[in-house]
Amino acid sequence: MSDVGFCWPVRVYWEDTDAGGVVYYANHLKFMERARSEWLRSLGVEQTVLSEQDGLVFVVRHIEVDYLKPARFDDALAVVCTLTELNKASLTMRQRIERDGEPLLTAQVKIACVSRDGFRPAKIPVHIQQRLGC
Repeated sequence: MSDVGFCWPVRVYWEDTDAGGVVYYANHLKFMERARSEWLRSLGVEQTVLSEQDGLVFVVRHIEVDYLKPARFDDALAVVCTLTELNKASLTMRQRIERDGEPLLTAQVKIACVSRDGFRPAKIPVHIQQRLGC
């Protein structure tokens, strides 16, 4: 798997913060979700097409997050995604959120491929595996 990673820029807005101007903890999860979606898009994987044509969706199965330092209003952040494991029906990623190269958060995220209708585990289609398989 690649160690370089995909990087997605994020600006912190007032709506992302609490009363003290610090990013609310759950909003980090939103930032990471957006970065994963953009990573897939950069590889040519459109999630609407995956859902409509293959009847499949990717869902978060497990996540471990370490909050290291606070992000604040107006910060320019980078959300980095690195694929660490690709299995038949799941993938695992390392993610981090940085400000000026300094890690603010690290996470490990397991993503499962499931059927859109029954949310049962499903094999990642070969054409998607080929795009993901660094």
